[in-house]
Amino acid sequence: MHRTVPLSIFLIYALMAGLGTTSAASDIAKEKRWAEQIKDSLLDGELVWLNAKGQSEKFLGIYTQETAEVAQGGVIILHGMGAHPNWPDIIFPLRTELPEYGWTTLSIQMPVLDNDANFIDYAPLFDEVGGRIDAAIKLLKSKGIDNITLIGHSLGATMGAYYLSSNTDTEIRAYVGIGMGWSRQDKRMSTPVSLAKISIPVLDLYGEQDLPAILDSVERRANAAQQAGNQHYYQLRTTGADHFFRDREETLVKRVRGWLNRYAAGKELRVK
Repeated sequence: MHRTVPLSIFLIYALMAGLGTTSAASDIAKEKRWAEQIKDSLLDGELVWLNAKGQSEKFLGIYTQETAEVAQGGVIILHGMGAHPNWPDIIFPLRTELPEYGWTTLSIQMPVLDNDANFIDYAPLFDEVGGRIDAAIKLLKSKGIDNITLIGHSLGATMGAYYLSSNTDTEIRAYVGIGMGWSRQDKRMSTPVSLAKISIPVLDLYGEQDLPAILDSVERRANAAQQAGNQHYYQLRTTGADHFFRDREETLVKRVRGWLNRYAAGKELRVK
């Protein structure tokens, strides 16, 4: 029996394995194209434009207010490689469903390159990550939200872990990394290297059928968290799930929500 591999999975494999040219800045034209597409189709949430320190162009975010009786806090969501803040896999389910359970979400546009770029080409763009996450934190705090968690998927998870390892005094209270990979070519892109410097609660969530780079580094990530002395690091494999949790969206949201309720719920949310 032949098995059909979804095109997006094939592209991720190819991009993470290939060699390509290096770019030093995000593809702003691509970001603007994504923004126009999102603007024309957005049904849930509000478009916001943020300013990152040291970056001349504004970047897009989607702000979705919590709708529960009790507000828990805010979540900043980072998408994967070449994607956008309303991406249908992983990002959309989290940003639209977590508000039902008291979590205001802010899904932000991360730096992107053209479609021919591969995983390692993104290394120089890690210099832009901190400014964008800091801008997202600032926006949530301006809304009266002090209890903030960071969630990243794929390259976004790697970027999030790098940010936290480089900003140990951050106001982020907890971190969810979904499909966290690693690279031997650049330490900034090695999640185990980052996890060895992170002390806040971490959920390391991945699929049973995830990408090789994620599955091959499971033990490395756990050892790195142990090296950091992180007693609130929790690694969780989801049976039957692939890198995008396709047909496992309900499980994805349930597991993230449950972990947030245990490790991040309701801390220092200012009354408006």
